Amino acid sequence: MGRIFYVSSMHGDDTNSGQTPEDAFRSLRKINQLEIQPGDQIFLERGSVFIGEYLHLYAGGTKEAPVVVDAYGEGALPRIEADGNGIWYQNYGGHLDNVVHTWKGYLSSAVLLYDAEYISIRNLEITNNPCIKNERLNQADRMNRTGVSVIAQNHGTLHQIEFDHLYIHDVEGNIYDKHLNNGGIYMSVSRPDDEEKTGIARYDGIHIHHCKVENCRRWGIAAGYTYQHDKFKTLELPDEVVKTYGSTNVVIEHNFVKDIGGDGITPMYCFEPLIQYNISENIAVDIHPDLYNEEGNRGGMTAAAIWPWKCKTALFQYNEAYNTVYNQDGQAWDADSGDGTIYQYNYSCNNGGGCVMFCEGESVNNTFRYNISQNDGTGILTPVRNVDAKIYGNIFYIKEGVDFIRHRIWGDTMIEGGGIEVTDNTIIYAGNEPKEESWNYNSPDAHYQNNTYVNYKNTPEGDPTPTRLSDATTIHPAPGTAPETTDGHSRMYKGNKAFDGYRLKKDGTDILKR
Repeated sequence: MGRIFYVSSMHGDDTNSGQTPEDAFRSLRKINQLEIQPGDQIFLERGSVFIGEYLHLYAGGTKEAPVVVDAYGEGALPRIEADGNGIWYQNYGGHLDNVVHTWKGYLSSAVLLYDAEYISIRNLEITNNPCIKNERLNQADRMNRTGVSVIAQNHGTLHQIEFDHLYIHDVEGNIYDKHLNNGGIYMSVSRPDDEEKTGIARYDGIHIHHCKVENCRRWGIAAGYTYQHDKFKTLELPDEVVKTYGSTNVVIEHNFVKDIGGDGITPMYCFEPLIQYNISENIAVDIHPDLYNEEGNRGGMTAAAIWPWKCKTALFQYNEAYNTVYNQDGQAWDADSGDGTIYQYNYSCNNGGGCVMFCEGESVNNTFRYNISQNDGTGILTPVRNVDAKIYGNIFYIKEGVDFIRHRIWGDTMIEGGGIEVTDNTIIYAGNEPKEESWNYNSPDAHYQNNTYVNYKNTPEGDPTPTRLSDATTIHPAPGTAPETTDGHSRMYKGNKAFDGYRLKKDGTDILKR
């Protein structure tokens, strides 16, 4: 049986024992000084505000005796305001897969778990927003800051790490550094001091759920970047390679990310991660040349909402993405350099870079099915040198002036397209006049079959003749009427009527059967 400790900024005293609510500690410093043992429980009193403090734990529990950090009492969530404190040093142990990205440096984290496993962090409010004179948002050497950081390094495989009902906001990190622990929640893996002795560092069991992350930079939620990235360079990723060197049993669900400087939610180097019932809104707010322009920006002026990096069979379902800011990416979804990515039953609206990108030559075996895209911008599909993508059963409701395939330019260069098979989709152009479309623009490997086209002047060779815009309501009751913003709660569940305008009015597959 572990120990129980109570901490209250309102009623505690650091000379107390901390073992009862009446005898609580006052500061988190007392917890940081403990040697955490299996079964320990740490409770922070609701209504407490820990100004300039942080919680850094360097040990965890066991399967039989996990460690828990939670709230007690009544009132507002206990709040940790790090204010730039909690400084530690991150070192991946070598260059990252892109050598221009920063791989070591000092960080500030409000919560840090270092080689801690079997641990749950619940019901906390976390900020990290220091007021430093003359610090600029876009300076290249701005300190990386995090709400919650997790590192695996010298303890082999870390098991069962849970974040539950955290409210993380106003984390002011570096807008350029993509892979230092920088933003809301960031979990990564560093090279062990002696891998032969401790084993490959990785995660088995990540559960991030019911968290709200807003006004953070650079990332919203990221999990799994690893020093073992060189094992993931093949086109198809063998299961055993990913399970040996990457993270397993990763679930990211029921989270809300909003007003994020860079990317929203990203599992990295994971085997079969499940990402579901998440919502993103206003992602990539820092990724524009007026701000992202400091010398030494490390080549990362791209961001998207909810996407995987170098994962095997990542499943994204029942997610919603709104208003991602236009940039060189800017899509709701992005199947990026992985094997077997599946997007199904998701909804995207008003995303500046379009609906979905299939990115680079190591993006293979992609499936995009039964999703709804409404009023996404610039271009609906963005194939970028990808091997393949099967795109079927979706509804694309496209606003005035938007192309079906995005004309993506990097600097002054038009990016080469990739392979896509577009079958059995409904493609509705909502412009005032029928559109002349370049269906294969810069993508000679784009193939179309048996799609329904509404309000177009032309269709791809061999596909059906387009119908009038007024005929769209003969297919769906009220296309274009799904929500254009979110109230912060998932609407992608059975019985919710928010998307009923896209139910089929004729025989066929109803993608709203959830």
